[in-house]
Amino acid sequence: MGHIIAKDIYRQLGRTLDNTPVRMPWTPAMRAMLESLYTPEEADLVTRMPYRPSTIERIATLSGMDEARLHRLLPDMCGKGLVCDIHDGAKYQYMISPIVIGFFEFSMMRTKGDIAPAKWAELFQAYMFGDNAFLEANFGNGQQVSVMRALPYEETLHEHDHVEILDYEKAAALIDAHDRFAVGVCACRHEKEHLGTRGCDVPLETCTSMGAAADFLVRNEFAREASKAEMLDIFARSKELGFTLSTDNVKQDAGFVCHCCGCCCNLMHGIKQGYPGILVSSSFIAECDTDTCNGCGKCVRACPIDAVRLEERPVRSEGQSARYAVVDSELCLGCGVCALKCKPQSMELHKRQQKVFHPEDSFERVLIQSLERDTLQHLIFDNPNSKAENFMRSVLGGFLKLSPVKKALMRDALRSRFLDAIRNAAG
Repeated sequence: MGHIIAKDIYRQLGRTLDNTPVRMPWTPAMRAMLESLYTPEEADLVTRMPYRPSTIERIATLSGMDEARLHRLLPDMCGKGLVCDIHDGAKYQYMISPIVIGFFEFSMMRTKGDIAPAKWAELFQAYMFGDNAFLEANFGNGQQVSVMRALPYEETLHEHDHVEILDYEKAAALIDAHDRFAVGVCACRHEKEHLGTRGCDVPLETCTSMGAAADFLVRNEFAREASKAEMLDIFARSKELGFTLSTDNVKQDAGFVCHCCGCCCNLMHGIKQGYPGILVSSSFIAECDTDTCNGCGKCVRACPIDAVRLEERPVRSEGQSARYAVVDSELCLGCGVCALKCKPQSMELHKRQQKVFHPEDSFERVLIQSLERDTLQHLIFDNPNSKAENFMRSVLGGFLKLSPVKKALMRDALRSRFLDAIRNAAG
């Protein structure tokens, strides 16, 4: 084990994690967090693992590690949330967990093993929000693609625009598409509970998942199985409480729905600190009918990101309130929680004029997310133990970082051809 310590395995682990689709810039807070979560042996394994999901046999071949050792290490690391196991229909493939959605959530959802949630809460908060290096690296340069997107409450849509909503933006449709469900502890609320900053009293078990994601969470004891009826009850409670629903930023096979409040949710905190891209908006936006608005301010208090404010009317007609609600179109998530609280129904969701990009599936999201964050080369040449691939990563990475190249690949027409080419090559 001495050789692991000699090469500063945690600094090397930090470089590996920074090469994933979610960037992790190195800071002293990051070292403290990694030392608490990973043993030196686990850190060493992650630095040798390929970046793409791989079988134990492929990991053994590329890393030079014994398969028996991997069979011992990998299942235990899955139980800690440091590695994800994905069943491809024939066998399990393993991949490095990023920080989100990844080892932050899994650590704060854990129910087994030697756990220290109070310590982890402080470490995660210090890293993700201490100096904003993490937020700046992932959302500080106009990035369009994040891991999660907001879901609109259907009943808050304007009658004309209701016909425009697609199934992937309907919470009810996401539930109906699956027959396996799970519920677990909300990582953000659990973190705030230990930090003493939690402002709501909703039960901690509010993290809902479906399908393969539910299987993964139950298998590794991050969540328990739930019935469809329980899922519907949790969604109904969130509607009553005015929580924002957020889900996988994909159109196909979304695997989870979070029930987010302004007091606990790290996504909401990030937006309020000036990083609106941390949660991608829905295809809708809140608009207020100023003629019928009574200026009560319930929509202002309901919005978890302070995107609604009251303004004084310059001229008031007889019977009109002196104030009316104004929506910040740059911030609005299109979730509809403001409209849920509007008694005169002056606030409604309307179709956005500007199209919002939601990737088709996880494959597409990860590729575009990696392109935006300058880590795509690590997915294409994913063996960190190969000198030849290290060279190819350096060349490709330098090319993809060129601003004209990146801008061209992000345009709709070229982006589609680019994604198709990579998908065909991967297939």
